[in-house]
Amino acid sequence: MSLKSMTKMLAGLSFFACTSVFAAPMTLTVDVTGIQSHGFFLEDPDNTVLNYNVGANSTITSVNYSFNITAFSPSWLGEIGVLFTDSGVSNGVIWTPAFEDTFSGTASYSGTLDLVAEGLDFVVGADGILRLEFFEDWDDFAGPDGQWNFGTISFNYETLDDTGPSPVPEPATALLLAGGLGLIGYGRRRRNAPKAGASMH
Repeated sequence: MSLKSMTKMLAGLSFFACTSVFAAPMTLTVDVTGIQSHGFFLEDPDNTVLNYNVGANSTITSVNYSFNITAFSPSWLGEIGVLFTDSGVSNGVIWTPAFEDTFSGTASYSGTLDLVAEGLDFVVGADGILRLEFFEDWDDFAGPDGQWNFGTISFNYETLDDTGPSPVPEPATALLLAGGLGLIGYGRRRRNAPKAGASMH
């Protein structure tokens, strides 16, 4: 392999290693079938709370949803919600998908919530935990005020891409790069060395 080819290959390897620090889009899909809503978030111990590890310092960017819910009279559909935050409940979103529906009953909802466009995207903590709490905006009576009958909520997030080379070179990679740099230095030295039989002025 020529020195020029080796230089191009090493430059390509360096670029490939650098690309591993870019964010990679990922999706977490949560099945909401049978989850009940009782009272206001952080106040009612009967609310369902779920924790998922999405990776340290991941950014939650959007939500895709398709589900069917029931609000038991006198509760309203618009009072059923889900809080999704970091584990410390310091960053996140309070979401009532049917907020305009001020009546009881059963209905289906689907769509996309673009958190980035709404300025609501957020970063989970170093522990990587995304916390979900299913709640009721207004606690009308003892027991559940509403129920998520079936469906899913998908959280789209960006995390560091761990499928490619590590940002810190592994020993074998470091040796390859060091060897390549050594070849480049040797090649330059040979090119600049005086040729045998040539006169020096």
